[in-house]
Amino acid sequence: MNNTEKSTGSQGQLGPVRVWALAAGGMVGGGIYIALGVVIAVAAQWAWLSFVISGVIAVCTAYSYARVSNHYERSGGAFEFLEEMDRQGIAGSLSWLLILGYTLTIAVYTFAFGHYLAYSIGGGPAVIRASAIGIGIALIGLNLVGIGKMTAVEVVIVTANLVVLLVLGLIGICNWDSTQLLAGIEPRTPWSASVGAAAIFVSYEGFQLLTYEYEKVKSPEKYFLPVLVSAAIFVVFVYVLVALGATMLAGALAIVEEKQVALSIAAENVGGTAGLVVMTIAAAFATAAAINSTLFSTGKLAARVARDHELPGWFSHQNRFGVPDRPIIVIGIVATLLSVLGSLSALVEAASLVFLAAFFIVNLTCFQLADSNRWIPLTGIIVGAMIGVVLVARLIVTAPISLAVLVLLSLVATLGRSAILRRLTSKEV
Repeated sequence: MNNTEKSTGSQGQLGPVRVWALAAGGMVGGGIYIALGVVIAVAAQWAWLSFVISGVIAVCTAYSYARVSNHYERSGGAFEFLEEMDRQGIAGSLSWLLILGYTLTIAVYTFAFGHYLAYSIGGGPAVIRASAIGIGIALIGLNLVGIGKMTAVEVVIVTANLVVLLVLGLIGICNWDSTQLLAGIEPRTPWSASVGAAAIFVSYEGFQLLTYEYEKVKSPEKYFLPVLVSAAIFVVFVYVLVALGATMLAGALAIVEEKQVALSIAAENVGGTAGLVVMTIAAAFATAAAINSTLFSTGKLAARVARDHELPGWFSHQNRFGVPDRPIIVIGIVATLLSVLGSLSALVEAASLVFLAAFFIVNLTCFQLADSNRWIPLTGIIVGAMIGVVLVARLIVTAPISLAVLVLLSLVATLGRSAILRRLTSKEV
């Protein structure tokens, strides 16, 4: 590696406060808005524990991402890590899986945006679809003209979003009524918490987007690890608080029945129309920001992978604004279509499985490289593997077609990738 490829260290643009806010916002931005109803439907009174279990994996993986990023001193996340370890084949396969996972995540956020906006104005399915398509097209356009990454704006949105969620959670906790945890639904065994954790793991994935901006971080060797890990720990706290507080305000049955807009139901119950308006604004801005930042980072990742010949060179094209336009258009359109055509649970669980696999690899990489605190990535490996097995078993029963599609795509990414690239490359030549 030459010196120009290394981190700019103290010359970076992002200080620890901004990095912390963006890491926390990347997770909370869309996660809790779509995860709460899904996890309560699965784990009932143990939903809060589901967030803790998934949170353990997230915190361990945040540590691993930071440790490995500091080791290689460059942006690029898991794809770069594996290339640096001279494992291009695994890096290429993982990059395809990550792009799939990010596309599913964008679809989840777009789904949430459409439902929260439509609910606030009493719109039906047509309004939901129009809202989802509208935000998808708008943010594709925003990225294409080179203003897809607006750090200062994102920090403001993240801060406001966290305040709204914390207030909602605290109000609910202050109105504690344990009967609301099971109001209208059947109780579950403690084991269901692991199933819930598997089902909503995608709600923690956003922190890893900061690894693609590593070279913009000020003094990353000093701040990146504690900032990333503390942000992940804080998000676990927020999720547990909101899971309990929102359930106190709305009741378990209402959240399950209206899982697409669970937090709007809770906010409306406590604050009437004003509560609904505030939550709708928070959800709209948070999900839009999450779509925007994920699309921006995924487009850059796809272009970077294409330059290393692990994707067709067609994806490396940049427009006059220096933006990787083709991957942004393709990923944005596919994600928007999935948000209109897919179900919430199927999208969330499919994305969760992809990121569990990716995080397993990053934790394993950190375990191999680290000379201290190896128990942290090892914990992520063990708990992540257990939750992954639980999720696969759940998908076999509840969504075998979605699982089959994921398995097929994974096989293509791992076994068929080289043949596909050779064929496409020969056509390009």
